[in-house]
Amino acid sequence: MGESKENKMFAYEMHQVNQAELLREAAAQRLVREALRARRARRSAVQEAEGRVSHIRDLRDLFAHAA
Repeated sequence: MGESKENKMFAYEMHQVNQAELLREAAAQRLVREALRARRARRSAVQEAEGRVSHIRDLRDLFAHAA
């Protein structure tokens, strides 16, 4: 025997709820990626405006290593 009409409607409604949740999750992930991209761009703009800051790693390359 087939499913009752109520069972089919319930399954359809559950599918709709699941689909809506997936869409919300995808939108939230997009928002996070956009925020990170904007943060990196802002950081890059600040560094360009102020000039590059030396790191210890860069300073070590300037001096010869002791034998």
